Amino acid sequence: MTERDTARLPAETSEDRGFKLVLPFGALAFIGALGSLVACYGVLLAETLSGPQSFTVNPHLQAAVMCGLGLFAVYALWRDRKEHERLLPLAVGATGVAVLIFAMYVHYDFDLEALAYVLLVGSALLNQNAMVGSLYRTVQRQALQIRDFNQNLEDKVQRQVREIERLGRLKGFLAPQVAELVIAEGKEALLDSHRRYIACLFCDIRNFTSLSENVEPEEIILLLRAYHERIGSLVSKRHGTIGYRAGDGLMVFFNDPIPCEQPVLDAVELALEIQEVLQDLREHWRRLGHSIGIGIGIASGYATLGLVGNQGRADYTAIGNVVNIASRLCDQAKDGETLIDQHAYLDVEGQIEARACGARSLKGVGNPVETYSVAELHDSRP
Repeated sequence: MTERDTARLPAETSEDRGFKLVLPFGALAFIGALGSLVACYGVLLAETLSGPQSFTVNPHLQAAVMCGLGLFAVYALWRDRKEHERLLPLAVGATGVAVLIFAMYVHYDFDLEALAYVLLVGSALLNQNAMVGSLYRTVQRQALQIRDFNQNLEDKVQRQVREIERLGRLKGFLAPQVAELVIAEGKEALLDSHRRYIACLFCDIRNFTSLSENVEPEEIILLLRAYHERIGSLVSKRHGTIGYRAGDGLMVFFNDPIPCEQPVLDAVELALEIQEVLQDLREHWRRLGHSIGIGIGIASGYATLGLVGNQGRADYTAIGNVVNIASRLCDQAKDGETLIDQHAYLDVEGQIEARACGARSLKGVGNPVETYSVAELHDSRP
């Protein structure tokens, strides 16, 4: 139990630490009633067994003890009624004590005295029965609470399992922090089909086909694993979204599902980081006698975005002319080159150094596309 939980508990009083804890189920009322009964008839029994001359008791003291223990029993009944919320035992016990006091101090009558003890002992029995009933109701209530708690816990676990499954699926194509944000804030509606202005980046390894023909498959797997791990970490840092992975090819887009202020600038910065990070991979394979490189294409424009696939295996991707242009620019980019279209260039014209490459005819694109080769990025970001 934590300190906070302890603070929420009611303060324990001296009354709570008394007879209630030590003598449960109304035993305190029984002690009072039976004690008074013994004080009355026990003395008579003792006098009968030992003779009236050898055993004498002050009658006033005896009456005081009898009435005092009866009042003690009434006090116990009054205290226990807080537990079982029944007034009948207290009323019967109080009547019994009133009859006893009347018989002792107003008009003694043996039948009245006997009636008083019948009422006192009966009230103790009623009180015990009420206490047991209260305990039974408490156990039933707690059983229902435990059942509800278990049901709520099961529902909560199921919801968390579903969230973990969704989060795991989303992390396949979103940056981990972006996927967690989508789940935590209930923004999965962002993944429904919609249109948005995006910057789309394609990259792939140059000479990958010839490399695959001359290198063992296990080595190719190691190359691809290092390639995707390094680029994936850069994409996560930039809060980009991976549209799909296909062997040595990778598609990344910015400004969806989480918007960003300058998607094209983010894409250009990612491209330059990819070129720099993969230098050691190039050097490693050059020493092995294989020349590899990487080409990157970037385009910007409106695209339709959403989940594509079936349940359990779906990708969040973009579809549109901007995707085709970025893919074709990637195909035409030389090793170490990043080509961007005119729309993307105009978005970052004052923030990059780029060389105009003229209009190019791209496969699957109707009109020629003005292209630029990115040289470097200016230091300032507005």
